[in-house]
Amino acid sequence: MRAFFIERIMKLEEQLQQRSGNKCELCGSTDKLNMHDVAPRSGDGPDSTVLICDTCRAQIDRKAELDSKHWSCLTTAMWSEVPGIQVLAWRMLHRLKKESWAMESLDMLYLDEETLAWAQATGDHDNDDAVELHRDCNGNVLQNGDSVTLIKSLDVKGSTLNAKMGTVVKNIRLVDDNKEQIEGKIEGQLIVILTKYVRKQN
Repeated sequence: MRAFFIERIMKLEEQLQQRSGNKCELCGSTDKLNMHDVAPRSGDGPDSTVLICDTCRAQIDRKAELDSKHWSCLTTAMWSEVPGIQVLAWRMLHRLKKESWAMESLDMLYLDEETLAWAQATGDHDNDDAVELHRDCNGNVLQNGDSVTLIKSLDVKGSTLNAKMGTVVKNIRLVDDNKEQIEGKIEGQLIVILTKYVRKQN
């Protein structure tokens, strides 16, 4: 059974590579391509699976900030005959609808009743501003491994440590379930720091 499943996956990947010409089916990139199931349907083969790059995937999954310039590719991708690509194009255009070009594209994009229902099913087209990212005091996006400077002296609870304003904290780690907190070491001690008290170093 496992061998059959693996063979099926490999066959599907081969089909997608042929269909796409080994390019991301949304933006055309040839870098780091992976198969992506278009929720909530899966197992429908090439109709509900697309080949996309890491850049597209990160923004679709809300793990990276939405870059409207990157998504200008949708003005071409939306005309694909592949239902899964149409659905992703519709969802991303909705998330970008504050942009006039995205709104114009949405007006032109026609989906049949079944495909439209599929596109709306996850609610993923809503709340384009809902991407919750860790940001410093100036609104700059923070990432794991960044260095930050404290903009305020902080007393560390349960410790005699006083983290002084201007202290540089290197190689920070984002707290996954709280966008207002990061972790970093000061004087060898791992502490939790509020993002509003740090400024990202360039």
